[in-house]
Amino acid sequence: MRLSLSSVHLVVLNVAYPFAPIGPEAVGGAEQIVTQLDAALTHDGHESIVMACESSVTDGILLATRKPSGILDEAERRRIHEQYRFTMHKFVEKWPIDLIHMHGVDFYEYLPPPGIPVLVTLHLPVHWYPENIFHLERPRTHLHCVSARQRSCCPPCTNLLPEIENGIPPELLASHHAKRNFAVTIGRICPEKGFHLALEAAKRAQTPLLLAGQIFRYEAHQNYFKDEIAPRLDQLRRFIGPIGFRRKRRLLSSARCLLAPSLAPETSSLVAMESLACGTPVIAFRDGALADVVEDGKTGFLVGDERQMADAIHAARSLDREVCRQVARDRFSHTGMIQKYFSIYERLVTEARAAETDSPGTTKVIAGAV
Repeated sequence: MRLSLSSVHLVVLNVAYPFAPIGPEAVGGAEQIVTQLDAALTHDGHESIVMACESSVTDGILLATRKPSGILDEAERRRIHEQYRFTMHKFVEKWPIDLIHMHGVDFYEYLPPPGIPVLVTLHLPVHWYPENIFHLERPRTHLHCVSARQRSCCPPCTNLLPEIENGIPPELLASHHAKRNFAVTIGRICPEKGFHLALEAAKRAQTPLLLAGQIFRYEAHQNYFKDEIAPRLDQLRRFIGPIGFRRKRRLLSSARCLLAPSLAPETSSLVAMESLACGTPVIAFRDGALADVVEDGKTGFLVGDERQMADAIHAARSLDREVCRQVARDRFSHTGMIQKYFSIYERLVTEARAAETDSPGTTKVIAGAV
């Protein structure tokens, strides 16, 4: 069914991070955003193509690449980058793509040749990217952030567009499970997420905690679990592994609170938004965009360390879950995010088409599909 969010018919290639599948059960924030964009483009009558690793699930066309196996060391990353670069270059030579939207923190390793306009979403903290991405020589290459706080950390850049804040589908998160006496924390199991501090806080508060998330095959991530997480687990503080959307909704809806002890400045936090949509307050450290997502004393608490987090676990009982839901509906609905993406898609594609028309002797060749 055509939703008519864009007046221009679009053929968009979303390029996901090579090492994590996308789809309704996706774990990472960037992967969830790609999933939402793919669904919106398809439902709006556009042509959506997603380049992502095997086992991804899409509404549009999936351009699948080999899923990494074994430890993700430098050699394996180089092999995957080479495959991604080759696959994309061959595909855009033969398919009439209007715009390429890139999402990986390593996007610069497999940028397409000049020609098709490229939009890059910076999903992660700015300092995780090499500084030269803000001075790319490739024409028609545009960057944007996912929050005003993240954008404020960027150096001057002529190709940096206004931020587009992430969003979630509140209607899919509406659930009314009875509240139970446990806290929950969800995300990638890696040092920067600080989950060992959530376990310390829950133990100090004498509160059960469920830790859900995926351990990717990076040596640092696996060592973090072995050295920092596993020793802190017990009968009341448990690791339950990766979870799908329905189980996540059930956990978030029935938990007393979500703990978000990130040690890196979050650029956004989909799980915090999802938690609020489920009527569950969020207790987070003050760094990064979490300080903008959580309204201290209203939809959760902003704390400075695990001791304050432990106190806030008990205080979370006093917060109104209906207020959390209403704030999520008012502030974090994905509808506005999708409309902004479609608007910038249309603008970049229209500008590129106009430039081709204005260039003497330029002919656009539309090749057949792969």
